Amino acid sequence: MKELHSEFNLGEIVPNIASLLHRNVDRFSQGVVYSEKNQDGEYAGITWPEFYRQVNTIACNLQKTGFQRGERMVIFSRNRLEMLELQLAIMAYGGIAVPIFAHFKKETAELLIRHSDATYLAVEGQTQLDNLSENHDLKRIYSFDPVQDDRFSNLTPFAQLLQHTPDEGMGLDDSIDPDVICLNMYTSGTMGIPKCVQLTHRNILSQQAALDIIWELNDQDRFLAYLPWHHSFGGIFELFTALYNGATYHLESSYGKEPDSIFENWKKVKPTVFFSVPKVYQSLVDKTRGNKEAEDIFFNGGLKFIFTAAAPLPQKLSDEFEKRNISVIEGWGLTETAPCCTLTNPSLKREPGLVGKPIPGVQIRIAPDEEIQVKGPNVMVSYYKNEEANADAFTEDGWYRTGDVGAITDNGMKLITRKDRIFKLSNGEKVIPTDLEKQIEFKCHYVQYAIVAGSGEEYPAALIFPNKKLLTNPDYELTPGEGCFCPKSLDELGMCLTGCLHIANQCIGQKFAKIKSATIIWDELSLDDRTLTPSMKVAPKNVVEKYKSHLKNMYGDNIPVEEEVYVIRLNPNHI
Repeated sequence: MKELHSEFNLGEIVPNIASLLHRNVDRFSQGVVYSEKNQDGEYAGITWPEFYRQVNTIACNLQKTGFQRGERMVIFSRNRLEMLELQLAIMAYGGIAVPIFAHFKKETAELLIRHSDATYLAVEGQTQLDNLSENHDLKRIYSFDPVQDDRFSNLTPFAQLLQHTPDEGMGLDDSIDPDVICLNMYTSGTMGIPKCVQLTHRNILSQQAALDIIWELNDQDRFLAYLPWHHSFGGIFELFTALYNGATYHLESSYGKEPDSIFENWKKVKPTVFFSVPKVYQSLVDKTRGNKEAEDIFFNGGLKFIFTAAAPLPQKLSDEFEKRNISVIEGWGLTETAPCCTLTNPSLKREPGLVGKPIPGVQIRIAPDEEIQVKGPNVMVSYYKNEEANADAFTEDGWYRTGDVGAITDNGMKLITRKDRIFKLSNGEKVIPTDLEKQIEFKCHYVQYAIVAGSGEEYPAALIFPNKKLLTNPDYELTPGEGCFCPKSLDELGMCLTGCLHIANQCIGQKFAKIKSATIIWDELSLDDRTLTPSMKVAPKNVVEKYKSHLKNMYGDNIPVEEEVYVIRLNPNHI
């Protein structure tokens, strides 16, 4: 099997979270750890000495209330200072933090809390309490915000954990073994039996030791951040990159949801690095079009690089940064690998699908069936209480099976698709849908998501979801050089997209893998119907299931549908 590893050796790894915090107090005594907006709309931060004191006090008071090493606490909240301090206190004392998505509905929240075997729970406030039943065996529930809910006799203000002076010999423990589990994180695509990834201090901190060799970040760097901490991209990769290097983590006040807010905060923070996903980059670049002031704010000279993960950054977006000499770095990994395994080299021209070479300490190989397998200090211990998933997680010689399909090239690893996305047509031919999905999304500026399906059918078909914000924005115009004309309705989009689909098909070598029909659906994917994951990635299986009537109609059925749609039939002579 082909193998790939870093040209650099992994250096010394900080042994545990408590040691990292203690080290940083000495190194960055004047630095600001974390900053968020105050009531006046201005950023206000907390310095390392005060931050360390509060984290240590929380750990000490948790011990006094009976919280033991190895116990789990679910944290049901959006990103905020209290969540950060509590999570680090739990981990640095020897407990296990279990962050979950702040807006999970009652059914999912209850499922994960019970599955986790947590004995303690922390919530942001009333919104989360409303999504809980009172039938829990939790020893204590902490609330960051003041709340009043008579259903819970064990409800305690989080502020109490900050009120008492730590006793001698209590608090953070820098003697914790590096291989002790400190973080349980549910994968964003959790369906059925939950996949709860168990990560150790070494898993998390080995990655930072590796990045320290590759990147030049320091205590002068500024993060403007919104990625949620219940997900590995934000809660491990971005957050600990900021903490490890003493950079200041500024919380984006709209949590990445409002481009206007991001721009306003961008002016205040002037970030030197930015971690995000393609959807947000698209909305920000769109705001700069025809607006010189916005362009100067966003593409500022102090921006060292942007980082994208979860999905590849479309080339047209990447070009906007590269032509201004702002590096674009992509990475690949999974929650199970804490999460980063590979990074692209910003000095090389980006190639579609290329996710770079392994970071120091990580090895990658391609199995005979083209699955990517990983070994390294970043790989999880196992899934918690999921023997079915554990049985298939590792090879006999200890490599983690990622479920991704890839290939090794001269410039690093090329990511092809997920194994479970590949399907067979009725003639037995295998189709890799992501190849065509990427082409469709690239060719038409107005396509937000494209899902190609057709298992067991004669040919593939596409479900297409437009970027409604662009279509309904009267001030938005594309230049002729950007390819698409400017449709003002669903019918006009259908006519525009027909040409784009023909062009996309031409980029696919095998004739059987080209689509013959597509349906544009005037609907939006969402968290509520699980067509988007909490990390804002498309959940293809759920999309296909929800819109299966539209697929059947493209194959000749006549099923009534509720959504407004436009069906495209491509001329077979042009395929």
